[in-house]
Amino acid sequence: MPIKWSALQVSQAMDEVEHQLSLAEVFVDEAKAKAREARKIASLPAYVDDRLVRLITEIERIDHLKVAINSVRSAIPEGAIEAERNRQKQGVQQTIGF
Repeated sequence: MPIKWSALQVSQAMDEVEHQLSLAEVFVDEAKAKAREARKIASLPAYVDDRLVRLITEIERIDHLKVAINSVRSAIPEGAIEAERNRQKQGVQQTIGF
């Protein structure tokens, strides 16, 4: 039974989301490094260090986004993307007239 939504569009959207995250990853890594450096500030009170640790932990949650993307991808029925591509190819093929 064919699905009524576009598995190909969902897959392409996840490709775009993944691409945007990859662009952000450099900046996120830099922010994490700066937060780690801030933890090395002399005489830093524990309550500030605790907040920096929490900040670093939150920054590292970008990995949860990757898991979420994979979750969306795994929800696409197996073979649905290829079937949709095949239907699109058949829809744009020109018939040969004699």
